[in-house]
Amino acid sequence: MKVSRLLSIIALIFLFSSCYHAQVTTNKEPSGEVIENQWAHSFVYGLVPPSEVEASNKCDNGVAKVETQISFLNGLVRSLTGGLYTPMTITVSCAEGSGMAVNSDGNQNLKVNKNATDQQVAKTIQEAAEKSNQLENPVYVKFE
Repeated sequence: MKVSRLLSIIALIFLFSSCYHAQVTTNKEPSGEVIENQWAHSFVYGLVPPSEVEASNKCDNGVAKVETQISFLNGLVRSLTGGLYTPMTITVSCAEGSGMAVNSDGNQNLKVNKNATDQQVAKTIQEAAEKSNQLENPVYVKFE
C-alpha cells in the first residue's frame, strides 16, 4: 500500500514538472502591442501544432518576440486528457519603430509611428539611408 502511494506521488511529480517555455527574439525593440492566445490548441503532446497566430494584421512593424509555453493549467489539462489535447500559451510582441512597405512604383517606404521618440525617428532615417544605398533606389520615410 505504501509503495503504490509513493509511486503515485512520484508519477504526479513527473507529470506536473514538465512545464515548457521557448522564446524567439529578433533585433527589433518590442512595443506595447501584444497578441496573446492562452489556449492555443495542439494535440498529441504537441506533435500536431496549433494554428498560426495572425500577427501581420496587428503588427505593422513586424514582430519583436514570440513566446510559447505550457503553463501549469495547460499542463494539467494535458495530463487529464492523457496528452491527446495539449494546449499552450502563445504570446507575440509587436515591434516598435519602422515598418517596410513597397509602393506600386517599386520604391520602398519606411513607416514611423506618430508617437515615436526622436531616437526612433533618427534610427528609422538611418535605416532608410542604408536601405537606399543597398538597393540603389529611393527609400521614403512616412510618418503615420
